[in-house]
Amino acid sequence: MKRLLLAATLLAALPLPAQQLQTFEIKADDWAEGEPPKEVFVVDGTLKIASHEGNKAIVVDPAPITDASAQLAISAAGNASIEARIFATKRGRSTPRFGVSVHGMSGYRLLVNPAKKALEIVKNDQTIVTVPFTWTAGAWLKVKLEAKKGEGDAWSIIGKAWAADAVEPAEALIKHDDKGLKGQGKCAIWATPFSGEPVFFDDIRISLETAPVP
Repeated sequence: MKRLLLAATLLAALPLPAQQLQTFEIKADDWAEGEPPKEVFVVDGTLKIASHEGNKAIVVDPAPITDASAQLAISAAGNASIEARIFATKRGRSTPRFGVSVHGMSGYRLLVNPAKKALEIVKNDQTIVTVPFTWTAGAWLKVKLEAKKGEGDAWSIIGKAWAADAVEPAEALIKHDDKGLKGQGKCAIWATPFSGEPVFFDDIRISLETAPVP
């Protein structure tokens, strides 16, 4: 009995396996044009690989006009971030809505909403935070969303958006604090092509923590 207690005490004293940080760089130039490869898990909408300005990109087709989305990489179990370069245009007064998300389909989304001249943090189709944002149609834009765990069960949701040919801003443009998130699920890209024009995604960078290996 004493040996069993000693063994249990020693096991309890051992450090738990650390979470693994993994990064992914997704460039459409690596894929053939046409149907997206298995690395792009289409949840809704019509997506394909096509050329734009001499480079390939993941394209959200405007037919049908729906909240199109696709998951990428692997599932997080902790901190997660996604950055993407996005090109979209308007038609008349009609504009698209687009962005990225972390932690699965019900996780936080960072959306550029030109119709509202806003940058939004959305969760479960509910807009949580909105800040003013001026979108330039027909120009590449970078967006970045991060979910970071703080002390205890605190989480910070941080969003940025900037011109693709500019330097990433040091400070967040939009932020939200939450508590008790599970922090699980894949990152994704989103677009609703209200303008009837395609939306292009390229140079996607994902960084996430995964479950510890026993």
